[in-house]
Amino acid sequence: MDARRGRRTLLAGLAAAALLATGTGAAAADSSPAPGPTGDGAHALCKRVPKIDRRLERALKRLDGGVGVRGSVARLQRRLDNAKQADHDEIATLLQDRLTFRKSLVPTLQQRQKDLEGVKSWCAAHNNGTAAS
Repeated sequence: MDARRGRRTLLAGLAAAALLATGTGAAAADSSPAPGPTGDGAHALCKRVPKIDRRLERALKRLDGGVGVRGSVARLQRRLDNAKQADHDEIATLLQDRLTFRKSLVPTLQQRQKDLEGVKSWCAAHNNGTAAS
């Protein structure tokens, strides 16, 4: 008797799972797409400008740091040189790819800093994004 009840419960559960997986059933019929954004998020962005600015400054300072600074371009270059000197070709290849990417971050972050300056001045002129346009 227990085996038959267990089988029925299993089959009922599988049927319910199949209905949910195919998107049929009451839950799928009642759902509607989430509404889109109503604004551009200017107020929230203006509130985050100081934090974003600090993050950019910290990242650029770290990238431009010396050999003793973890995450700096100079430190990674030293590691790459050491790997080449030790004839660790696979390690050198990996480090070269990472160095190329890390060097490309510097101009990207500098451009973001310039863009953020424009956002800062816009926020100051528009009451931190709460003023009507």
